[in-house]
Amino acid sequence: MQTHFTEEQLKDHGLKRANEILRACVHCGFCTATCPTYQVLGDELDSPRGRIYLIKEMLETGRPADEKTVKHIDRCLSCLACMTTCPSGVHYMHLIDHARAHVEATYRRPWRDRALRWLLARVIPHPGRFRLALAGARLARPVAASLPDARLRAMVAMAPERVPPASRNDAPQVFPATGERRMRVALMTGCAQKALNTDINDATIRLLRRLGCEVVVAKGAGCCGALTHHMGKTGESHASAAANIRAWTAEKRAGGLDAVVINTSGCGTTVKDYGHMFRTDPLAEEAAEIAGLACDVSEILERIGFAGTAPEPLRVAYHAACSLQHGQQVRGAPKALLKAAGFEVVEPADAHLCCGSAGTYNLLQPEISAELKRRKVATLEARAPDVIAAGNIGCMMQIGAGTGVPVVHTVELLDWASGGPRPRALAR
Repeated sequence: MQTHFTEEQLKDHGLKRANEILRACVHCGFCTATCPTYQVLGDELDSPRGRIYLIKEMLETGRPADEKTVKHIDRCLSCLACMTTCPSGVHYMHLIDHARAHVEATYRRPWRDRALRWLLARVIPHPGRFRLALAGARLARPVAASLPDARLRAMVAMAPERVPPASRNDAPQVFPATGERRMRVALMTGCAQKALNTDINDATIRLLRRLGCEVVVAKGAGCCGALTHHMGKTGESHASAAANIRAWTAEKRAGGLDAVVINTSGCGTTVKDYGHMFRTDPLAEEAAEIAGLACDVSEILERIGFAGTAPEPLRVAYHAACSLQHGQQVRGAPKALLKAAGFEVVEPADAHLCCGSAGTYNLLQPEISAELKRRKVATLEARAPDVIAAGNIGCMMQIGAGTGVPVVHTVELLDWASGGPRPRALAR
């Protein structure tokens, strides 16, 4: 794609990167075939190619974002299926992130939108606040249908039947390896996951220790910054990321780290991009080092060599989270691990398409999200599974709200298969 940025504009690191990405695009349109919003809406401007044209014009002219451009950028899930499909290697993720930051800096949203985004950014990354909000949402369920805004109704519907109490395992501490220590790893315990489902971190710690890992929950580490990053709130997202970089760097210098293990794939995609996010920052070297240590829990289990035996012959429908299969390009490891444990693993049709969760997308774009959820649940249930497994808490909540089939994290099944407790969700 031909671009017309001035030399002065290209002195800006963000615009320079945007220019590189735009020039890689050859207008082929392959991305439209795998874009969920284009599949639902059928509008070229709701495809990656259409958004690229809108972003190019906005950035080249240097103009503030307008209502039309913002509408189509907001509808993007950041599922990154387009990056998997693109034959030219267009790094759409960095482009859409830059566009969102430009929108946040130049566009004044209606007050309801500003208030909702402010609320989400102040609540979800903080487990204590989020836990209180979920409890409040449960109380609001009787009047949910009368709420005037579909987004408010979606927020109330998001609350699980049971809000778990905080887990002691999520506090900063060191868990020694069971038997001989083979690795020392930091576990990212996340933010929303600590409020929504404490079983995932508990299962991860048990499993890693059983396989010879000393597991560190580092003091000062918290939200990865993804939620605010995808809303264009760069200052807030970088502050969260910087806290993690400093916390894990301190652990690495104090006792060494072989990996930073992440069991929420949406977080993993962001942490693996810390090197890019901080490329012009004084923390650049440390950020790149942490990004290089980051790995999904399935990657570290494959590296160590997992062995287990399924306690029950279950048929597991594996849902590939977009942030894992497209954002991190991790596809085979979770399925291979489940099969090695003795589970029967099946996949739904159109496994590359998003379930509609996408961080806060299901709260900000509830109509599109609901349609994507309906489609994903239908394809999963068509495989007649006993249980659905996924590697991302957002996907688990989204799919679980649309099906009666139990939904668990992949690591919960692997923990169970190697001596851990039966996943709580299976009892329901």
